[in-house]
Amino acid sequence: MAVKIRLARRGRKKLAMYDVVVADARAPRDGKFIEKIGTYNPLTNPATINLQDDRAFHWLMNGALPSDTVKAMLSHRGVMLKKHLQIGVVKGAINQEQADGKLAEWMKSKETKIQGKRDTLTKTKEDAAKTRKQAETKVKEARAEAIRKKAEVVAAAPVEETPVEAAPEGEVPSTGEQA
Repeated sequence: MAVKIRLARRGRKKLAMYDVVVADARAPRDGKFIEKIGTYNPLTNPATINLQDDRAFHWLMNGALPSDTVKAMLSHRGVMLKKHLQIGVVKGAINQEQADGKLAEWMKSKETKIQGKRDTLTKTKEDAAKTRKQAETKVKEARAEAIRKKAEVVAAAPVEETPVEAAPEGEVPSTGEQA
């Protein structure tokens, strides 16, 4: 039986979320699976990956084949590197302490890289909000200035009174409206 680690889609239209599952290769995409080992949300920036790394590593070491997308996710999380280092330990190329040290060093550098991206995104959002607020303030000031100038023009213009025509006795002067 061929076992694959792949994604199973869930969520509604245009708001997809995925479960990372271990399933028989013959089972349908959203059908029967052996074990759910995590979730993946591609709609967030950066994409959210919640994964049980130890279970994924267990299945990889037992021969499960990841799909292309899941392989990229596992590489991102360091599970593929851990598998590579563990195979080196099994073959005798390195010892377990060296493998653990290399993995820890890689994880530390990866975490700083991810945190840097989060910081950059946060700073970009804050800068955009600040720029938007400044633009709104300029528009507001321009409107206030236009209203002030208009009020000055109206106040400075002399008010001309139009004389009311004298109507013959008994008639009321018309204002242009018909009764």
